Amino acid sequence: MAEIKKTLSEAIEGRRATPSFDGEPIPAEDLQQILDAGLHAPSGYNMQPWRFIVVQSPEQKKRLRAASYNQGKVEEASAVIVACGDADGWRKDIDLMLQQGREGGMPESYAAQARSSVTNYLSSFSSDEMHGWLNKMVMIAFTHMMLMAEVIGYDTAPMEGFEQDKVHEVLRLPLSYWVVALLGVGHLKGDDKFNGGRFDMAHTVFGEEFGKPLK
Repeated sequence: MAEIKKTLSEAIEGRRATPSFDGEPIPAEDLQQILDAGLHAPSGYNMQPWRFIVVQSPEQKKRLRAASYNQGKVEEASAVIVACGDADGWRKDIDLMLQQGREGGMPESYAAQARSSVTNYLSSFSSDEMHGWLNKMVMIAFTHMMLMAEVIGYDTAPMEGFEQDKVHEVLRLPLSYWVVALLGVGHLKGDDKFNGGRFDMAHTVFGEEFGKPLK
């Protein structure tokens, strides 16, 4: 287990989207810890529809950069975690999800209800609705990984600039995969990004209904 370098509060408050990385390799155990944080994220029905492709080789990072609007940090990062959602994952994984649930104490009545509700709900989605659902689920796991990386001393760059079809081609992804975001992980090279600031709570948070201040 990697040494904790920052508290979670420090990671949240101090994190910046790293503009440039030094490219030094990440120890396998650190990368495992970052990925494991994503795998422990919550998801709708516990279906865990995320799929992560970790790109570390110089050749593959160069190809991925070309599919990501030529962003230099894609090639510079020690590792790029390509976070995807599998639109067909629930069909393939529902039995495994229910089996693990039973092992964790899920009652049979709950399992029977879950099988029915998962199937009815997710099978009704249009392609756009499924992509919207996958975006929500995958980004929860993505954020878990990003913050774990920061807590154990790495710098991160979340990226939404890429071409879906080109990333599919580079990574040879199944047709059911939907690319959600890229996470560059490594150590900062040069100056960190400026502090862009955040809107204060009065600007974005309301109490009970829109327009009323939170008390």
